[in-house]
Amino acid sequence: MDIRAIERRYTSGVYPKRDLALIGGEGVYVWDAEGHRYLDATGGQGVALLGHNPPAVRAALREQMDRLMICPEIFYNDRRAELLEALQGILPGRRAWRIFLCNSGTEAVEAAIKFARWRTGRREIIAARRAFHGRTMGALSATWNPAYRQPFEPLVPGFRHIPFNDIAALEAAIGPETAAVILEPVQGEGGVWPADPAFLQAARKLCDDRGALLIFDEVQTGFGRTGRWFAAEHYGVLPDIFAMGKGMGGGFPIGAVAFPADWGPLSPGAHGSTFGGNPMACAAALAVIETLQREPLIERAAHLGALFQERLRQIRSPLVREIRGLGLMIGVALRVRATPILRRMMEEGVLALPAGPDVVRFLPPLIVETHHLEQIANALERALHESATPVPSAVEGGEE
Repeated sequence: MDIRAIERRYTSGVYPKRDLALIGGEGVYVWDAEGHRYLDATGGQGVALLGHNPPAVRAALREQMDRLMICPEIFYNDRRAELLEALQGILPGRRAWRIFLCNSGTEAVEAAIKFARWRTGRREIIAARRAFHGRTMGALSATWNPAYRQPFEPLVPGFRHIPFNDIAALEAAIGPETAAVILEPVQGEGGVWPADPAFLQAARKLCDDRGALLIFDEVQTGFGRTGRWFAAEHYGVLPDIFAMGKGMGGGFPIGAVAFPADWGPLSPGAHGSTFGGNPMACAAALAVIETLQREPLIERAAHLGALFQERLRQIRSPLVREIRGLGLMIGVALRVRATPILRRMMEEGVLALPAGPDVVRFLPPLIVETHHLEQIANALERALHESATPVPSAVEGGEE
């Protein structure tokens, strides 16, 4: 079977393809159709939190598949109840939460926006430049990149963008019609930019003072990626709403939104999802949470991430502008386009991601070992040394 030819003939075309047909995976590795092995530092775009085909998640899915595969939320379900209770146990802050379960991070952001408007009766949403919150219409309205937005305008009205980490701009933006401010504690797609602590602390105070809500998009940063259960914990800032997804299911699609329990339940019919909270997804997420509680993977993410950043800073290349990140979410900002570097790393057997046009992003599974990180750094180092003379990127300075 010619996998590439079939996909080229029938696929929608919305995804830029690398010339690689992956057919297998285990742990930190994936294999292509020709039998070549690659170290996956993309983590399935941040989804393979425990690696590919993690035994605990596979076992949970297999067991649940033999019992009940689908149960919409119009009925109660044992696995869903277990997950809701488990999420209550890991979410930060000394408050009780209510949780809406869905199928992806984008769906979680959509729900968070709706819940903020429902709670406040206001319509305006403040987001940040460089932010990426998803591609459905509401989430896309909060996303910054004009290349994603312009083909589909007009988008949902009531969205504004301010510079990330700019307290004065945020203070000027939040007004009497502002329902919420939505922020990524670490911007991912926009270039792996950690928030300044003072900015998130100011956002919390400004929202409190002006009756707006604070939403944290922890779709990419949640469940241990940054070295804490949630990136909010690094900053000591508790949002009103958490949006979650990606690594939450260990490879199985799931998303969630948490909001304070003292808001009371939303009105029946205010939102919904046919597959949201299905027993299979809940079983997978439970396996992830139980694994993270049993094994010191979150602590290792903090430790290994610091070591990895230190190793990357040892690379002596005029093409490297900056190393930044938190835990095992790391970006290498370049003075050239990232795509040729990524292609060269792929030839070295290492897969990585872009984050904007000039940033190489690493999201390895939390089970990664130091020798894997050394292999990644060596591949990047060779790719940089073999690249052409540096030329200014389209986004010198990081702005898109």
